[in-house]
Amino acid sequence: MVRIKSQFWEVWAFVERENLHRILVIIILLVLGSSIGLVLVEPGVGLLDAMWWSIVTLTTVGYGDIYPQTIGGRFIALVIMFGGIGVLAAFSATMASILVDRKLKEDRGMNTFKLKGHIILCEWNYKARNVVEELRADPQTATTPVVLIANIEQKPLKDENLFFIQGNVNDETLERANLAQADTVVILGDEKIDASTRDAKVILTTLTIESLNPKAYTIAELIDRENIRHCKRANVDEVVVASELGSSLIAQTTLDHGLASIISEILRTNDGSELYRVPVPPSLIGKTFKEAFITIKENHNGIVLAVYKDSQKRAIVNPSMDYVFETTDHLIIVTPERPHLS
Repeated sequence: MVRIKSQFWEVWAFVERENLHRILVIIILLVLGSSIGLVLVEPGVGLLDAMWWSIVTLTTVGYGDIYPQTIGGRFIALVIMFGGIGVLAAFSATMASILVDRKLKEDRGMNTFKLKGHIILCEWNYKARNVVEELRADPQTATTPVVLIANIEQKPLKDENLFFIQGNVNDETLERANLAQADTVVILGDEKIDASTRDAKVILTTLTIESLNPKAYTIAELIDRENIRHCKRANVDEVVVASELGSSLIAQTTLDHGLASIISEILRTNDGSELYRVPVPPSLIGKTFKEAFITIKENHNGIVLAVYKDSQKRAIVNPSMDYVFETTDHLIIVTPERPHLS
């Protein structure tokens, strides 16, 4: 009941905000006035039948099951017919204006969103585009709402689940993105400024986000590894040093040819086998890494690369065969598709 009342007042607030209440009042007055008039001048017509006739006549449907036979009734019919055309035209024009205005506001990033469990993406560049494309390629996040906050002119992608807020990342834009109920926040560097200032901006943004919603999982992109400690002080959950990843991969590929193509395949969605993080199923709790490795290879054609210890926020790459799984552990697996372990 409380929810119905809340929804009613939300609808009424929308009606008042868009000045639709005046048109609704005119429609109600036309229906009531014509219904009462018809009852008075037409013999044998009840109020409910008169209201039904008024509504179908006003909307220009005119079923013909009831029609006025007196001069007074026909005069009322003329009034409501012409009045209905004008009122409906005004209503249609107002609704069209509202829809166009909403679309313009959406494309220009002027809206406020009430989403839950969504991803917030801070800043827009070619990496942001890749992030969105990879999210959409994975069935688990194909329709997950993503809110982009960036100081660009309009929404950069045609994606019905991508929502755009124009402006710098600050308290006001984060509130409009409903940070309080966001699941993950990705903070990319602003490529319009130099590297040192870019990292400083990322760290300040991280501090703002962590102060507003410490429960959201935060991922920050840095240029300089030396700034990782500052991000950690801001309680960021994960840091990606993009330039370091690229140079390390080049160096490793120089030593061991072919590694770059393998890692690219693993990282790209819908391109062969991919990396997934999945919770250890109850059937493997208390079992050894060797047992889990064999089970997952046989049942899911997957290879376990590492164990992520959620309780310690760290990963153990290539653990020993006698490692015993705990309830909070997660598996890092390479497999053709996201496994559902049980």
